[in-house]
Amino acid sequence: GGFRQGVEPLAHELMLDFVAANELEIVDGKLTGRLVGTIIDRAGKAKALRDFAHQAGVPLQQTVAVGDGANDIDMLATAGLGVAFNAKPALREIADASLSYPYLDTVLFLLGITRGEIEAADAVDGVLRRVEIPPE
Repeated sequence: GGFRQGVEPLAHELMLDFVAANELEIVDGKLTGRLVGTIIDRAGKAKALRDFAHQAGVPLQQTVAVGDGANDIDMLATAGLGVAFNAKPALREIADASLSYPYLDTVLFLLGITRGEIEAADAVDGVLRRVEIPPE
């Protein structure tokens, strides 16, 4: 999981339509260590996927979920395609596909999107967004 305070600016930059993350409580400009609002846990991730699909008018069979830990099991089981990415064994066991490569864009290749299409999308604004994510 992540926190809204960190995820929302990134989601805005990447022009993502939907975000679900836990929100850290801030009192007098300081983090309290507590969460506020809806908790996005294992069940919450699956619910968020169902909600996003419904809002977008996309059948669940046409959704893709990517995760790395046991708290992603319900979300991957809900998705049409569940991808374990540099994942813990428990998630790899239930995933439709498992990738152990340090680049998230590997998921795009799995979906049939080519390197040329990725580079063309990057060329629109000249920003290369490929960042290595080392496996644990």
